[in-house]
Amino acid sequence: MLSSTMTSRAEVLQHMEGFLKDNMSSFLKSVEDSWQPADFLPDSRLDSFFDQVKELREKAGSLSYDLLAVLIGDTITEEALPNYEAWFHELDDLNRDPDNGWAQWIRGWTAEENRHGDLLNRYLYLSGRVNMREFEVSTQYLINDGFDLGTAHDPYRAFVYTSYQEQATNISHRRVGQLARTAGEDQLSKICGMIAGDENRHARVYKTFVSKIFEVDPSEMMLAFEDMMRKKIVMPAHYMREMGIEMGKTFGHFTDAAQRIGVYTSSDYTDILDSLIKDWKIEHITDLNGQAEKARDYIMALPNRLRRVADRMPVPKLEYKFKWIS
Repeated sequence: MLSSTMTSRAEVLQHMEGFLKDNMSSFLKSVEDSWQPADFLPDSRLDSFFDQVKELREKAGSLSYDLLAVLIGDTITEEALPNYEAWFHELDDLNRDPDNGWAQWIRGWTAEENRHGDLLNRYLYLSGRVNMREFEVSTQYLINDGFDLGTAHDPYRAFVYTSYQEQATNISHRRVGQLARTAGEDQLSKICGMIAGDENRHARVYKTFVSKIFEVDPSEMMLAFEDMMRKKIVMPAHYMREMGIEMGKTFGHFTDAAQRIGVYTSSDYTDILDSLIKDWKIEHITDLNGQAEKARDYIMALPNRLRRVADRMPVPKLEYKFKWIS
């Protein structure tokens, strides 16, 4: 562990940079080895393109209203990527040098994530079921409105957030894919599966960052974890809205749809917390100061508290008519 008189966020991240560079090839896939959106969509160069599009449209017609709404909301979230990269570049201590390991990670992570929105956007366009202008308005709103994730430009808090959020997006994309397969839309199922795989790998990387920080700065990392859980992990699209709708209102309807069909529920939120407590071995971390010990007590008790609340929450029944869906 670093000396308490020497420990700062910048020193810890600098301490980790060698580890980051040594493992970059396992954290990120090379461009040459990466899938691209064109791998999963009709090829406009081929004479069979229109037949392929017709088949895609027919299969997309089998998706339920709520499933299509969740897919659109997930796509808008992915399309707001410029916000997320800009947010990372604002974090203290990560961008001292554009060629350091952290900057390389941010660029590589962003490049991999960028494919997700591209692929889903094109699928929705070809499906024939989406009012693309309304969809695009919501995307522009989300990027324009910005967001506040409660991390206060702190990399420790940011890594808690991304560890959580990448697991949540993995769950959401994976379950949309499962429901698509049940509806007979195997191509969308494959698309969502590939995206979920990226999100799962990214989650493992961010969880590794937090584990490494716990090794050298356990008290401050514990306090950052507690702070983020007290604030609650808000989704990056929590300001989502449609034309003429108040900021955040559409997001509420989107999450209701996700809850109704079991794509992402309040129980999933708690299950992710449980997994982080286990993965980071929160119960067994040593060398905590008094304040951090209290933070640990709060974190360890939180899953049961959240489950008691979730058990009292009814599944939303009212279906909302999204402007995105024709």
